[in-house]
Formats: sequence, C-alpha cells, structure tokens
Amino acid sequence: MSIIIKPIITEKITKLGEVFNRFGFVVEKTANKIQIKNAVEAAYGVSVVEVNTMNYRANRSVKYTKSGLISGKTNAYKKAIVQVKEGETIDFYNNI
Repeated sequence: MSIIIKPIITEKITKLGEVFNRFGFVVEKTANKIQIKNAVEAAYGVSVVEVNTMNYRANRSVKYTKSGLISGKTNAYKKAIVQVKEGETIDFYNNI
C-alpha cells in the first residue's frame, strides 16, 4: 500500500509551491516523516529538504431538523507539507 494517498491542490498550497517550493499531500495516518520523504522522492524524482506533518481530527456535527437529530462527521486524516530542493518542482497534473 502506498504512503501517499493523494496530492492536495488548493489555492493556498499552489501559492506555497510557487513561492517556497512546498507541496501538500494527504498521507497514511501511521506514516512518519522519513517514510513520507522516501515515498515522495521515489514517486516524483525530487530531492526533499523538509517534511512537516499535521493530524486533522474528525469533525462531528449535529443538526436539529423537523424529522429529528441528524448527526454526521468528516474523516480524520494526516497532511504532509513537503519542501523540495531549490530549482526542482512537482507537476501534479502530469502524474495524476
């Protein structure tokens, strides 16, 4: 099973990529920074300088409606921001 689940393509991450050579990925919850670094280097052929990770919790919500309570939640996930070496870049659109 792959450590990288999918790339994050938002306006904020795109701007980070243009200015600071940083790219975002949703990764396995159990993956550590060394495994993430090796997976990105193998998948995209770039040199990784730094890896920052964030764990996002599941958000739960309850709505009161005429038919009763409706509860829901979002999925928990782990996000990694990877900084690559100066002059290198990752092109998500060709690798999807």
